[in-house]
Amino acid sequence: MTLEAIFAGFGGQGVMLIGQLLAYAGMYEGKQVSWFPSYGPEMRGGTANCSVVVSDEPVGSPVISEPNLLVAMNRPSLEKFEPMVKSGGMLFYNSSLIHITPKRTDIEVIPIPANDIAAELGNAKVANMVVMGAILKKTGIVDLETVISVLKKTMTGNKAKLIALNQQALEKGMELVG
Repeated sequence: MTLEAIFAGFGGQGVMLIGQLLAYAGMYEGKQVSWFPSYGPEMRGGTANCSVVVSDEPVGSPVISEPNLLVAMNRPSLEKFEPMVKSGGMLFYNSSLIHITPKRTDIEVIPIPANDIAAELGNAKVANMVVMGAILKKTGIVDLETVISVLKKTMTGNKAKLIALNQQALEKGMELVG
């Protein structure tokens, strides 16, 4: 299986982090991976994004023109990247912030009330982990245990106390999808 994903949102929504987390988890599981961030003027409040490939086969290029999975955390990201999703692909969108319905009918559209769930958990910054949980459940690309293991290795010092909250957010995201 090859997952070619674009994670997009505005700065501070953690799209780079969940993309990196997915790439690391894939690497830990012995898969071929790439993580390609896109910075630039987006860092000032526009759309920031990264491309992630997780595959059982060697990755030819980190550049993705037709992702089979898109995460849109805000409306500008949805409008920019929805047309690029490969027919038959999946679109996860943050229905807490995006109040329009994606237009495509040839892809699976999965609304995730990420900010609402993060608020229920007491920290808006875990909205990205809610979406990540839904992706893990829907795709099975990597195991939840691997992602938690990566969190434990990367969230050290003061951030270590946030591991349990991130795990809760991942689990809530998994509960949202069948």
